[in-house]
Amino acid sequence: MKKGFIAYAALLSTLLFFSCKKDSVQKPVVLQAKTVSNLAADTIIGLAPSGQPYGSGKFTFYSLENNTIIANTDSASNKWDIAFRGTTIITNSGTSGSGSGGAFIYAGLFSDLTFISTDSTFKTDNAPAAYAIKTGSGNGWYSYNGAVNLITPIPGRVLVIRTATGKYAKIEILNYYKGGITPDASASDNDKLTKQRYYTFRFLYQPDGTRKF
Repeated sequence: MKKGFIAYAALLSTLLFFSCKKDSVQKPVVLQAKTVSNLAADTIIGLAPSGQPYGSGKFTFYSLENNTIIANTDSASNKWDIAFRGTTIITNSGTSGSGSGGAFIYAGLFSDLTFISTDSTFKTDNAPAAYAIKTGSGNGWYSYNGAVNLITPIPGRVLVIRTATGKYAKIEILNYYKGGITPDASASDNDKLTKQRYYTFRFLYQPDGTRKF
């Protein structure tokens, strides 16, 4: 009876050990892209005498880690990773912020970027001379068609971001107009002006600090 009890206890202990060991194995985290819609980026509030549109001049700060807008009062902190003002996108780096941020532009499909090469060069902001994400039509993420006064994302341009805390993300700008719909070329100038500076973009953030997506 005693031997049988000892054998049963040993078997039960073994089963519990393997059960606990199995439960302790962590499943790999599956990363999922998130889409942000209608992010206002210093929307136009008037026209200068020259006819040039202008906004308030303030950036909209965004945390990729928390997928949320960050208050302007926290612009000097590491709470944000990127910020938008018109067509200008800054990173929390260099002259733009105190973080460890940076960026470069990857030429290719969003889905094809699965690993950031270790020899990649992340640039930091050096305003007003240059930004990590270049400004100007054809230089960075967008092109401007002056004939119809429309701004459109350049296909195959992915923003590779080093966040304020040194982690990594990739971003694809999908649209620059409210509702994620670019106005027709024949739309009125007023329609084109009032609906612009509303970003729709998707991004993938890697929380474990590696360069793998």
